[in-house]
Amino acid sequence: MTTFSMFNLPENLQRAIDKLGFKEPTPIQKASIPLALSGKDILGSAQTGTGKTGAFIIPAITHLLNNKSDTVLVITPTREIATQVSNFVRQILNTKGSIKTVLLIGGNSKSLQAQELKNNHPRLMIGTPGRINDFLRDQSLLKNTKFVVLDEIDRMLDMGFSVQIDEIVKHLPEKRQTLMFSATLPDEIVKLSKKYLNNPERIAIGSTTTPIANIETKNIDCEIANKFETFVEVIKEYNGQLIAFVKTKHNADKIAKKLKDIEIKAQSLHGDLRQTKREKVIKEFREGKFKVLVGTDVAARGIDIPNIECVINHDLPGQPEDYIHRIGRTARAGAKGNAVNLITTLDKKNWKEIQKLINPEEFKQEDDSELKEKSPKKSRRSRNRGSKKSFTKKTETSFKKEFSGKKQDEHKSESHKKSFSRKNKFRNKKKLFSKDSRKQNKPQKNYQSLRIKKTG
Repeated sequence: MTTFSMFNLPENLQRAIDKLGFKEPTPIQKASIPLALSGKDILGSAQTGTGKTGAFIIPAITHLLNNKSDTVLVITPTREIATQVSNFVRQILNTKGSIKTVLLIGGNSKSLQAQELKNNHPRLMIGTPGRINDFLRDQSLLKNTKFVVLDEIDRMLDMGFSVQIDEIVKHLPEKRQTLMFSATLPDEIVKLSKKYLNNPERIAIGSTTTPIANIETKNIDCEIANKFETFVEVIKEYNGQLIAFVKTKHNADKIAKKLKDIEIKAQSLHGDLRQTKREKVIKEFREGKFKVLVGTDVAARGIDIPNIECVINHDLPGQPEDYIHRIGRTARAGAKGNAVNLITTLDKKNWKEIQKLINPEEFKQEDDSELKEKSPKKSRRSRNRGSKKSFTKKTETSFKKEFSGKKQDEHKSESHKKSFSRKNKFRNKKKLFSKDSRKQNKPQKNYQSLRIKKTG
């Protein structure tokens, strides 16, 4: 069996890992840690829940222990992920040693964070792009940062943090080691790696578009009117803790309240909650104080809670990739899990897009067969070719008819134009006559009677 001792880590770090009960490294850790310890830049991808945090934090702490003047920067897309990484670091460091850390995230006091940076001189900084940018006025902040981690880079780009990341990179030393990790690796991430990384080693563990094999998935077709009742039935099937995903913040609060009303312990989690409240909800859920966490996609990547029995997609996600991240909250670190999808008639299109992401080959075959069915038959084509003469005769006859019809129409239109011009002439005379009579203050004469006299 492979153990962490094979990496020849510093003695105090190895003791901390043993104390936490980490025995065998996960595949992403097994592939990444030796390369990172040798000083290589890394572009790594693996499925959600496979231990990416350990894959970069263990080399980061090793770097700090071996280089006393250097600092490390870990950038994450959300507060939840930053907090999760910070908690993992605290577990490994255990006691107040020479390595001091700071958490730079929104929702917490900026002035307290500034004070912590100034007084404690932390060597390990973990934060979100927006808040890190707030402190870049201090030109010395990243002066000694020789080890950088970009965690969940795909999510950061989705959230529009590319400008902030560029600004942070400008303040970093050119000679540095950079590790970039992502749950998915689209083409734009590979292009970006050329900008931020120096000759990186590419690591890909498993498919990033396929759910973990240990997750048993079940789809339930339901009516929109009966969706909540079906949802409650699913919850009652499981004894352990569950995460339910919904589309909107309002719906998260509404459903959590409805569950409480029928005596099912539940809390909501979304972006409108203050940071202290969000931390409290996650802490209480981790401690098992309630059964169901109802959240938006904020929770999809920001929660690392072991023993989640089931993930319920009350609403399917708008982006197919988010489905993989959602159900990845269960079956963590090799455990088994369940995922249930409530699908109404409005969700059919979304579900098809998710299936295309998960099983692209299957849908490619279906599309090819549909194209074959739609293509014209050969017999029809040959029949048209054989009737060329009859087609020409028919065309000539119809053309003659059409041409003669056009002539008749033209003749009609000409006669119509002439009669129309005569009428206009008659009307104009009538108007002139009436105007002249008004000028002379004479009563208007009946034009029709004048015409009769003239002709008579």
